[in-house]
Amino acid sequence: MKVTIDRNADALYLDLSETPAAESEEISPGVILDYNTEGKVVGIEMLHLSKRVPAETLSRLQLETV
Repeated sequence: MKVTIDRNADALYLDLSETPAAESEEISPGVILDYNTEGKVVGIEMLHLSKRVPAETLSRLQLETV
């Protein structure tokens, strides 16, 4: 799994699989799911990130496994 924050695009991408996306669906304004050919979610994109998350939160990323 890989998380990419693109400050220029103001977007976050959560890559859940190395399988390429075959199609995408915007499930909410600015939230896009990428699906592989089997219909499984392989990525999640969140646009307009600075409007969704405070700038100080973007400066740090915490990963928690429970």
